[in-house]
Amino acid sequence: MAKENTSFDDNGLEEAAILLMSLGEEEAAEVFKHLQPKEVQRLGETIAKMKAVSRERFTGVLDKFIAMAESESMLVADTDEYVKSVLRKALGNDKANLLIDRILQGSDVSGIESLKWMDAQSVAELLRNEHPQIVAAIVVHLESDQAADILKQFTERQRNEVMIRVATLDGIQPAALKDLNEVLSKVLAGGERSRKASLGGIKPAADILNMMGSAIETSVIDYVREADADLAQKITDSMFTFDDLDKLDDKGIQALLKEVQTESLVIALKGATPEMREKVFKNMSSRAAETLREDLESRGPVRLSEVEEQQKEMLKVVRRLMDEGTIQLSSGGDDQFV
Repeated sequence: MAKENTSFDDNGLEEAAILLMSLGEEEAAEVFKHLQPKEVQRLGETIAKMKAVSRERFTGVLDKFIAMAESESMLVADTDEYVKSVLRKALGNDKANLLIDRILQGSDVSGIESLKWMDAQSVAELLRNEHPQIVAAIVVHLESDQAADILKQFTERQRNEVMIRVATLDGIQPAALKDLNEVLSKVLAGGERSRKASLGGIKPAADILNMMGSAIETSVIDYVREADADLAQKITDSMFTFDDLDKLDDKGIQALLKEVQTESLVIALKGATPEMREKVFKNMSSRAAETLREDLESRGPVRLSEVEEQQKEMLKVVRRLMDEGTIQLSSGGDDQFV
């Protein structure tokens, strides 16, 4: 049902909803047990909105699922146990044990994983009195938007202390992660699945800040800059960039285009990828898109500094519209439903 490293789309959600409804309550419940919180929420909302499905579409969804199922095969039922067994047979227990924790790092974070099902305020209350290093080690396992909502509940000083540790975090020792997970598991109901992710660093810090709004973002960056100007610059450079406009849905692009002058748009798009240009074109009227294409083709070379300046101006508009709630970035979920 869920496939890694792809993205959500409305058609995929509807197809997943149709398939689940065809399974019956008991079987559908078993599938839901293996989904992430956001997947459960979006699937549930989609099912609730569906009233009737044509027989043609129903048959099409089943045929698609059967074709996908037949094209895939499970080689090993429990990959963790397989790795452990092979390494121990090949290297002996002592050498194998030295590698196993490193290889399977993050594969058992049930306590941390269960935080994904909680609201931001509850998680913040749970973590508020923990050391900033502990909080940083936990929030890097969460989606950026959830981590941002949690840290918004903290005081400014607490939030800043956590963010500077997120940015400088360079992985977590398996033993430390295990201890951290066990502590949380005693308090929370353990989840059944986890998803490996890079732990900490510049990009996670930037992703979390992107979700916090400009006022908090400025406060955090200023605080980090006082401690480490180079680190602050690296975080800033990794934050929302012009290429990230691809994360806006069509309505977001349309809202942005209403706020941008044509001349500025032409210069900014001179440095855009072909994919980004096409996304802009498809959100304009055919006449406006054709005119923009002609302007881009007829415009001669433009200084890189001019292109970057206009792109930054567009990003300022995006941030303002985000703060106003007019547009929002996609959550970045990696799962697609068939």
